[in-house]
Amino acid sequence: MPESVLDTRAPLFLSSIPSQTSSAFAFFFSTDCILNSTLPATSIETVEVLLLDVPTIRPHRLSMTTMHRQTLVLVRITGNDGVAGWGEATTIGGLAYGEESPESIKVNIDTYITPLLLGADANQVAARMHHIAEHVQGNRFAKCAIETALSDALARRLGVPLSTLFGGRVRESLPIAWTLASGDTARDIEEAEKMLAQRRHNIFKLKIGARSVEQDCAHVAAIKRALGERGSVRVDVNQAWTETEAMLGMQLLADAGVDLVEQPIAATNHDGLGRLRQKNRIAIMADESLHGPQDAYQLARVGAADVFAVKINQSGGLAGAQQVAAIAAAAQVELYGGTMLEGAIGTMASAQLFATFGTLAWGTELFGPLLLTEEILATPLRYRDFALELPSGPGLGITLDEDRVNALRRDRKTPLVSVA
Repeated sequence: MPESVLDTRAPLFLSSIPSQTSSAFAFFFSTDCILNSTLPATSIETVEVLLLDVPTIRPHRLSMTTMHRQTLVLVRITGNDGVAGWGEATTIGGLAYGEESPESIKVNIDTYITPLLLGADANQVAARMHHIAEHVQGNRFAKCAIETALSDALARRLGVPLSTLFGGRVRESLPIAWTLASGDTARDIEEAEKMLAQRRHNIFKLKIGARSVEQDCAHVAAIKRALGERGSVRVDVNQAWTETEAMLGMQLLADAGVDLVEQPIAATNHDGLGRLRQKNRIAIMADESLHGPQDAYQLARVGAADVFAVKINQSGGLAGAQQVAAIAAAAQVELYGGTMLEGAIGTMASAQLFATFGTLAWGTELFGPLLLTEEILATPLRYRDFALELPSGPGLGITLDEDRVNALRRDRKTPLVSVA
């Protein structure tokens, strides 16, 4: 029996993956060695982890925390040929959202992962990640940043975009949602109107769950009435509701014209998600429930979600996120490109992968850099006509402003003077 990526017994529905999806599913692993056959071995010389503290443009309110700044966790891996690749392991709200914090990510990479990499061949990405997996449990965000940095450097050496390592793009831009999270109805409406006028966003996700179900749904309904058919309105509850609260909330939201409810109840309550899905006419998206291919399989098996929010960090890396997408395709679950509110590096890494997905029915929310007051790129990412445009250059296709990066580092020696 062929070995499954999830178990020694392959899930039955994996045999129904369309041929183009299954080939993309294995593309990174099968082409890694083929591509590298044209390159000499490149020894890893340095692995650096940088913490950058960047204020947000406004308070960003979630059910479990309110963000006033974001800590970007950047990883740079440099080979003995001088080529450097960048990755990102940014999370949300310290330990309020998940089990990895910026500080723990840095310590774990510095202490446990870096010794596994130094002196090894940087071009054998799959081999490096396999070796790390054998010695390091968990640490999905840290592993994602390492894989991204290695892949960025490999693509730069080959002179191709990062997306080429995962089968190549089927689109050159991605629709981008904007999150309305001030908590103030009038302010959120004003913000949405501004985004529509600028043709920057016409998909809006509202963060709710900190107030009563009735108050939150009234807030959402007022915003939907103001926007009408000019914009899609969705909500993210971030697990804040009980199952009975979700029954009421989803009925009220459906009546208000909301398109999608993200993670209404606890991440571990897969059966509850399935019951809500059966009893409501509004689509349910799994987010915190989805930590990689194993979760994707279990969610698909019990019919717990209409949509998967694919996140490269939550999936443990680009290859893991690609596996999630393949499972979704087999199970006929639709896709949404999610974010951990990363800066430009994580945003573009996600965009490079999401651009290879055959279908992306619910778009993406790769707006993270727009929430920050400071720019870290020499040329900012290009958002226009309600989409993010992908660059054509090698690797991630972006160039960091290293002076600005150094100025934002937590361990900087001189005070930061904002130019925003």
